[in-house]
Amino acid sequence: MESIEKIIEEVLSDLKDASTNEKVSEIRVKYLGKKGLISGLMKNMKDIPQEERPVFGSKVNEIRAKAEAAFQEKTNKLKEAALELKLRSEKIDVTLPAKEVQTGAIHPLNQTYYEVRKIFVGMGFEVVDGPEIEYDKYNFEMLNIPKDHPARDMQDTFYIEDDIVVRTHTSPVQIRTMLKHEPPIRVICPGRVYRTDDVDATHSPVFNQVEGLYIDKNVTFSDLKGVLAEFLRRLYGKSTVTKFRPGFFPFTEPSAEVDATCALCGGKGCPACKGAGMIEVLGCGMVNPRVLENCGLDPEVYSGFAFGLGLDRLTNIKYGITDIRHLYENDVRFLKQFR
Repeated sequence: MESIEKIIEEVLSDLKDASTNEKVSEIRVKYLGKKGLISGLMKNMKDIPQEERPVFGSKVNEIRAKAEAAFQEKTNKLKEAALELKLRSEKIDVTLPAKEVQTGAIHPLNQTYYEVRKIFVGMGFEVVDGPEIEYDKYNFEMLNIPKDHPARDMQDTFYIEDDIVVRTHTSPVQIRTMLKHEPPIRVICPGRVYRTDDVDATHSPVFNQVEGLYIDKNVTFSDLKGVLAEFLRRLYGKSTVTKFRPGFFPFTEPSAEVDATCALCGGKGCPACKGAGMIEVLGCGMVNPRVLENCGLDPEVYSGFAFGLGLDRLTNIKYGITDIRHLYENDVRFLKQFR
C-alpha cells in the first residue's frame, strides 16, 4: 500500500516538470500504459491474500483515477497557456493608424462612354447594340461598299469566312435598325470594333466606337451640325468651337470630318493638337440615298444623318492620354488616377 501511494507522488512530480503535450503523453504511457507502473500493480494481485485483494484493488483504482485527473488537469493548463500565447501574438494595437483600403475605379473608357451616352440619351437617342461577328452584307455591301469598292482598302478586315467578318465599325447595327424599324429612328450604337492594325501609340486592332443615326422626314445638314456642336459643348465645355471640313465616307453624302477646340490647351496650341488649337474628333454626313434604298426606305420621303466617333480618341483627348496602349494594359499605376 505504501508503494501505491509513492506512485501517485511520482506521477505528480513528473507532471510538474512537463512543459509540452509530448512530454505529458510520454509520462502517461509510463504510468497508465499497458506496461505502465499502475497497470503493473494489478499483476501483483495473485501475491496478495484473498481477504486483502478487494482493498488492494480499490486502492489501485483510486490511484488510477487520481492519475487520470492529474493528467487531464495538466493537459488543460498547457492548452490555456498555448491559447494565451496565441492571443498575445494576435492582439491589435488600436492606436495604430488604419490600413489603407484599396478601392477600384471606373475605367476611363467607361467613364467617357457613360458621359457620351448620357448626353445623347438626353437628346432623345436610344442605345442599341449588335453582334461583333457580322455578315459582309451588313458590314459593307448595304453600306454602299461592294466587294470591288476601294473603300474596303481603308478598313483592314479580319475575315472568318468569305461572307463573315469581325465587324470593322458599328455601322451594321444602324443597318439592322433601319431594317427592323420604321422612321423616325434616333439611335446610338456603341461597341468594340476590330481592324488588322499594328499596335502602336495611336493604333490598336481592338478599339471602341459610338456611332449615331437619325432618320426622319426633312432632316438636314443643319440638324447634324446642331446636334454635334451641342454634344461637343456638353462633353468638353461651353466654350468649345467646332469646325466641319469636307470628307469622304461611302455611306454618307455629303460627308464631313469635325474638329473641336483642343480640350487640353483650350485652343491656345499644344503638342496634342500640334499647335493648331483644334483637334479632329469624329466623322459624319448625311445618309447616302443608296443606303436608305438598301434598307427599304424611300430617299424621296426620308433623309437622315449619321456620325461616328472613336471612344478611345475622345478619352485620350479628354484626359490628355498620349498612348492608346495605356487603355488596355491594365496598369494599376495608370488606372488608379481615375478614381
